[in-house]
Amino acid sequence: MTRAWQGLDSGQLLLICGAGLVAVAGVAHTAAGGLDHPEIAIGFGALIAIGELARLTMPGNREVAPIGAAAALGYTLLLDLSNQRLHHSALQVVAVIAVGMIAGALPHLAVGRPPRLDAMARRLLTGALLAFAFRPLAGPLYELTQEPTRTWWPALGVMVVLTTLALLIDVLVAAMLRAEQVRTAFRVAVRDELNMAFPLGAAVAASGVLLALATHSMDLVALLVFAAPLLVTQVAFRKYAGIRATYLQTVRALSRVTEVGGYVEPGHSRRVSRLAVAVGRELGMAEPELLELEYAALMHDIGQLSLRDPIPGGATVLTDPQQARRIAELGAEVIRQTGVLDRVADVVRHQCDPIGDDPPLSSRIIKVANAYDDLVGGSTDRDRAGAALERLRLAAGTAYDPAVIEAAARVVDRLHAVNRL
Repeated sequence: MTRAWQGLDSGQLLLICGAGLVAVAGVAHTAAGGLDHPEIAIGFGALIAIGELARLTMPGNREVAPIGAAAALGYTLLLDLSNQRLHHSALQVVAVIAVGMIAGALPHLAVGRPPRLDAMARRLLTGALLAFAFRPLAGPLYELTQEPTRTWWPALGVMVVLTTLALLIDVLVAAMLRAEQVRTAFRVAVRDELNMAFPLGAAVAASGVLLALATHSMDLVALLVFAAPLLVTQVAFRKYAGIRATYLQTVRALSRVTEVGGYVEPGHSRRVSRLAVAVGRELGMAEPELLELEYAALMHDIGQLSLRDPIPGGATVLTDPQQARRIAELGAEVIRQTGVLDRVADVVRHQCDPIGDDPPLSSRIIKVANAYDDLVGGSTDRDRAGAALERLRLAAGTAYDPAVIEAAARVVDRLHAVNRL
């Protein structure tokens, strides 16, 4: 459990403390007043627990629990069951969500897989926010569904509007946390969350709304009916995340071939990749672009395998520009043979192009990161880093992009500041 608290920043701790206080208030209130319609609370709580048990990690290290989130949303938006109005309060909703989440997390804890506490806190607070906004309106909306008006459109409209607002707030909170964690601009983090996490969130929200409406006609059978397609969807997302992880592991393994063969210094590809991705974030690149940049940076030297005599230390910054471009072209051809990394191959191909040829931004970043590591290596000496950056600045505008060099300088300064601490 200790690992779950390691590396948390102040924003994450504040989020977790807020979720903890809300959960305690919900459980205490429910314990004092008793459960309203306990069979419904237990049914939805069990589905939330199953969702937490089956949580998965999506690209970008985002922990999600689609089934649990849809069940929590459905319980929050319930109006009636068997034509009987439901009176459960917002605090009871919070209690059911909190207990379900804890119950689903316990098996993971038992086998040494602690949950992401900040992700759990976000899911709980999003559900609590929606509950406090919607439950006071549940009574009037229920009356509209009865005779003589008997219309569901106002209730559906309120559900959609409030759910959308809660989802957008969740995106903003996630973006604030991510901006701090990965050292990127808030606007970039918001864009990434909208592109990467919002589609899944919208699908979960739609499932939750449909679950609440279906329960009106199907009673608790709706839980079983909706659990099956949600589970199939989650399996598909898990496979997608697994494929992405396998790709990255394969690329990392390929990047070590040049190190094992003695063509580059040990750790060179990994250091270039880390610096390149950090610079890409500094320059506001989106997550899909950063993934391609990481792949290309890891394999940027793979063309050196074609050399009869390795370059001393693998330092292409010290070689003839024509030879460096030839190495880049050979590396791109190797990568292109995979049949699935054509864009990565293009980034590698253009990494040694002059600035006047307007190479892609990813290629310009790799060129600077590679040159910096060729000059500095694994050293953490601040003076050596400063001298390397000054050498790159002397060639800015012709061989290197000035904006990329300055972004790299800011990243390096932060790294040295962290090392001093």
